[in-house]
Amino acid sequence: MINSMVDLIAYSKEYDSLSEAIIHYEMFNSGESYEFVWKTMASQLEVMRMSVLQGIEGVHSSTGLSGGDAQKMNEYLKHHEPLVGSLVAKASRNAIATNEINASMGIICATPTAGSAGVLPGVLMALVEERNLSIEEQIRFLFVAGGIGYVIANNASISGAEGGCQAEIGSASAMCAAAVVDYMGGSVEMAVEACGMTIKNMLGLICDPVAGLVEVPCVKRNALGASQALVSADLALAGIRSRIPVDEVIETMYKVGLELPSKFRETGKGGLADT
Repeated sequence: MINSMVDLIAYSKEYDSLSEAIIHYEMFNSGESYEFVWKTMASQLEVMRMSVLQGIEGVHSSTGLSGGDAQKMNEYLKHHEPLVGSLVAKASRNAIATNEINASMGIICATPTAGSAGVLPGVLMALVEERNLSIEEQIRFLFVAGGIGYVIANNASISGAEGGCQAEIGSASAMCAAAVVDYMGGSVEMAVEACGMTIKNMLGLICDPVAGLVEVPCVKRNALGASQALVSADLALAGIRSRIPVDEVIETMYKVGLELPSKFRETGKGGLADT
């Protein structure tokens, strides 16, 4: 059984890649075939791809609180050289696009939640645009992210109501950082380190939705989460380590979430929701 990142590292040694290990673990848990598991993830990839494309075209929520920002970012990229570089800027645009689709009641893939659904497709579709990833590479990217998310969810929380936004954007960014490292050829250990460094840098992030809706500041936090994932991936690929073991970091996130006052956990009563 995989109950920790230490377990995941050990389990992965039995397979040719981290993604293969996670696919087989999913087969073991679900009782489904390799083909079924693969096709299911492929269908989720298509949902992510469409949410990005539709969001960039421009959508607005019924409340008027969010919408059109991905389209603005896309226009900016057509005429300017972004300060953060094209990959980070495109990942941010895509992340906003996905969450604007969510706010407009469109179809998205929760990764791991609807409120944090933009981070993973944001980065992945930017990598596709910049580095021309194959469909197989994209699907394996998602399996790695899913495996990391499985461990986080079973040892902490992915719920903003329970653990604050650190549990949502923090977890999504950690999942994404690990997947980026794996795609770039980093070791399983490096991928896990990227996960740990990401969570460390997002500890204590509160969930403070204005008007109780998943729009402000949620949409733009996905953009920042996408950039954090890419920074953490680069740090890990450079050989930099978290120092604090990732399983302890995840445990800390869980404890911090429990200690956050309720008004900072998706109640719409504190933080930016107070403005």
